[in-house]
Amino acid sequence: MKQCLFALMMLLIAQSAQGRLITKTVEYKEGTTTLEGYLAYDDAVKGKRPGVLVIHEWTGVNAYVKKRVDQLAGLGYVAFAADIYGKGVRPSTPELAAKEAAKYRGKDRSLIRARAAAGLATLAAAPNVDTNRLAVMGYCFGGTAALELARSGANLKGTVSFHGGLDTPNPADARSIKGKVLALHGADDPFVPAPQVAAFQDEMRQAKVDWEMVLYGGAVHSFTNPDSGNDNSKGAAYNAEADRRSWAEMKLFFNEIFGK
Repeated sequence: MKQCLFALMMLLIAQSAQGRLITKTVEYKEGTTTLEGYLAYDDAVKGKRPGVLVIHEWTGVNAYVKKRVDQLAGLGYVAFAADIYGKGVRPSTPELAAKEAAKYRGKDRSLIRARAAAGLATLAAAPNVDTNRLAVMGYCFGGTAALELARSGANLKGTVSFHGGLDTPNPADARSIKGKVLALHGADDPFVPAPQVAAFQDEMRQAKVDWEMVLYGGAVHSFTNPDSGNDNSKGAAYNAEADRRSWAEMKLFFNEIFGK
């Protein structure tokens, strides 16, 4: 009986040490537009900690991006999924998603920057966030948004793009990037082809950014999302190895920039 009680006590202590995941839906504004993001953190971590802004794919804030936010919270960060599109704007088909994303990816990137900046400000306002240790990461469309936020001169320790669009109409703005940049890219991605990759690399070099790029052989677009299927011929497909390796690269990158 004593052994059983001791085991139960140790289990309760372990559960208490692990804490619990706190998640919140957060409404905020960019101008007159209402946005709806998703915040998560582990309440076992005490005091202020780094904050990571996560920007969604072209389908908007959904279960996938929320899962990534939860994973980051499990690593000890405060994570916040920014809403670029606006509350209730959640495209349900590729056609609708493409139409919505196009509003932000044209020659004028001021709106995507403003929406990303509003998300960063909301994250930074959380009482348990260390505002001197902020980073942004994004998937596909969100990778584009993350890089544009960095190019705007935002106060970021680092920027991570997962299979994101790398192009920009204003490559000279890379001189405003304050932190380090990590681009995680499918080597066979037909939507972000070699010329765009080369232009991005040249942009980083010309601006003297501290940057790194990792190419995953056999991986195409959207390689981190299981909902992308497994048919590379469609241009977007899940790749379990690239997903695992890119997440590991991200963790190493955050450990470096946040001094953990």
